[in-house]
Amino acid sequence: MNRYDVVDDISAVLDRRVVVPTIVRCNRLEPRPRAADFALALRAEIRDALWMLARQWQVGEFRGDDTGSPVTAKLSYVSDPIVSVRGAGGAEVALDGSVPLEALVERRPVPVTIGEHLVSLDIRLLAGRQWVKRLRAAGLPTLADAFRTAYGIDPPDPDDPADYVVTAHATAWQTFAAVAGRAVDGLKLYLYLAADPTHRASDGLGLTGPEQDGVDALGPDFVTWFARLYLPPATPAEDCWVPDHLEYAAALTVDAPGGAATLLADEYHGGHLDWYSVDAAAAESEPPADADPPADGDPPADPPVVSGPRTVRSFLPTGARFDGMPDPRWWTFEEARTNFGDVQPETTDLAKLLLIEFGLVSGTDWFLAPVQAPVGTVIRVDGLAVTDVFGQRTWIQPAADGDEPWSGWSMFTTTDRRGGTAPGLVLIATTPTVMAGAPAESAQFVRDEVANLVWAVETAVRLPDGSSRRGREAATELHRRYQDALDGASTGDPASPPNDAAVHYRLMTAVGENWIPFVPVHVPGDVREIQLRRASMPRLLSGATGIPERVRPRTAIVRPGPDAAVPPPYVVHEEEISRAGELITCGWQRVRWSDGRICTWLGIDRRPGRGEASAGLAFDRASAT
Repeated sequence: MNRYDVVDDISAVLDRRVVVPTIVRCNRLEPRPRAADFALALRAEIRDALWMLARQWQVGEFRGDDTGSPVTAKLSYVSDPIVSVRGAGGAEVALDGSVPLEALVERRPVPVTIGEHLVSLDIRLLAGRQWVKRLRAAGLPTLADAFRTAYGIDPPDPDDPADYVVTAHATAWQTFAAVAGRAVDGLKLYLYLAADPTHRASDGLGLTGPEQDGVDALGPDFVTWFARLYLPPATPAEDCWVPDHLEYAAALTVDAPGGAATLLADEYHGGHLDWYSVDAAAAESEPPADADPPADGDPPADPPVVSGPRTVRSFLPTGARFDGMPDPRWWTFEEARTNFGDVQPETTDLAKLLLIEFGLVSGTDWFLAPVQAPVGTVIRVDGLAVTDVFGQRTWIQPAADGDEPWSGWSMFTTTDRRGGTAPGLVLIATTPTVMAGAPAESAQFVRDEVANLVWAVETAVRLPDGSSRRGREAATELHRRYQDALDGASTGDPASPPNDAAVHYRLMTAVGENWIPFVPVHVPGDVREIQLRRASMPRLLSGATGIPERVRPRTAIVRPGPDAAVPPPYVVHEEEISRAGELITCGWQRVRWSDGRICTWLGIDRRPGRGEASAGLAFDRASAT
C-alpha cells in the first residue's frame, strides 16, 4: 500500500510536527443510469412507504388537525328545473330545451313597416320562395300566380311622399322595382295567418274543393317554419325588451320544493346571458325545516333527506392547479412567469395580501370536485362527504348555511337583493359563443349640454330592402329626395322677390335628420324627478312654406309607437343615459343548439358610449351675407 495513503503517526501530522506530502482523493456514490435519459435518476423517487410515514412521525405531521389528504368524496345536491320564462309584458313561455334561453330573452320582432311602407324585403322574398316551394311540393304549382296577385309586392311610386323612404335610395328602389309583381310577399302571408287562428291561406282566392283543402293544410306548417327560422315573439307580451329602460327584463320560474322560486334578469343589456345576469327574488313559500342538512360534526350514516330530486355522485378529488403555485415535488424548478413572492403589497391592500397567502400558504389545500349537472336547472348543494387517507369521514356543509353573519359567504350563487332566498348555482341553458352579424341598425344616446337635450343619433339605419346604411348617409339621401320633390313642384311658381339684405336672420339652425331629440319632462305626479321624452325636429327644406313636416326616426330602437294613429309618448328614464352615453345596436344572432338545430333571432346589445356630443343646434342667429 502506498505510504502516502496510510500515515503511520497521524497525530504528528495533525500537530504539524511532521509534514507529509499528500494527494487528496474522494469517492462519490451516485446512481449509474442504464440509459441516456437522466430523468428517472433526477426524480428522487421514494419507494419505501414505511420510511415516509416514519419521517412524517419524526417531524410531527401527525400532530396536525388537517393532515389527511382526501381520497374519495361524495357530493349530494338537488337540481331544480327552470320551467318557464316571463317577458316584460307578463306572458309566460314554457322552457322545453328546444332553443337556448338567450334566444327567448333577446328576440325582437322582425321589422314589418317603417311608417306606411313595408320593409325587410329580403325576408319577405325568402318567405315567399318557401311558400311557392311548398305549393309545388303539394302538387299545386298553378296557384303561385294567384298568391302573387293576392300577396304581391307593389312597386314604389316616385311621386308618393309615403314611398320616399324607398325611392330616396337607388339600390332599394331598384330592388323593389325588380321584384314587384314577380314574387310572393311571404311575410305578408305569415302576418295574416299568425294574426288569427281562424285565418286560412285560401281566404280571398276563391278556391273550392281539393285545392282549397290543400292550400289550407299548408298554412299551419308555414307559420311554424317561419317562427322556427327567425324566433320572433308570438305576442307583444312575450317581448322582454323594455324601451323606457333600454334593457331586457325577464323572470325565470324555478320549480323548487316547497314552492316556486323566481330569478329576475331585469337589468340584462344583451351580449351573454349567464348566472351573474339574474338575481334571486322572494319565493312563494320557504322549503320545509326538515330539508336542511345536518350541522357540522360526525357525518350521518346516510345523506340528508330533502324534498325534490336528489343526486349523489362519487368522485376522486383532484388538486387544483394554477400559475405560480408552489410545486409539491422535490427538485422541481418552478416557473417564474407568476411569482407571488415578488408582489409588493401595501399595508392596506388586503385583497392582494389574501391572494398572496392563498397562493403561497394554502395553494396545495384546494381540490376540484368535477360534477356534471343538467343545464336549465338550479343546483342546491346539500353537503360533501370526504374520506381521507386515514379513513376518517368528514361532512362539509356549504359556507352560506352558517348562522353567523361572517359565515354567510358563497361563490357563484345569485345575489339576494330583493329579500328572497338565493336558490343556489344557476345553470342557464345558454351557449358559450354566439355568432353576431353586423348591426342592422344602431342608435347612440348622447347628452348635449349646450342644447340641454339628449339626442338619439341613428348611426345605422335598416333600408326597406333589408340592407343597412349609415344613418347620416340615409338621412342625407332622404332629405335630398324631399328637396328634389319640392324643387320640381315649384318650377312653375313665380320667382321670389330679390333679397339684398345685408344681414340674414335664422330662427333655428338645421340638424341632421338622424338626430332625434329627447327633451326633459317631469315625471307624472312628481315636481322634482324628470324623464326624457322623444320629440321631433322639423324638416327644413329650402323654399318650403307653411308648417314643416316632422322628422320621424327610422330605427326600431328609437321608433316604438309613432306608427299608431295616435302615437303614444315614448319616454326613457333619465338615469339610463349616463354622461358617457349609451350605444344600442340591433342585429342578427345565430347559434347552433345542442341538438344541432340552428337558431337565428334579432337581438339588441347595449354598451357604454364615447362621451358627450353636440348637434350644433342654435336659435336666433344673425349672419352677414
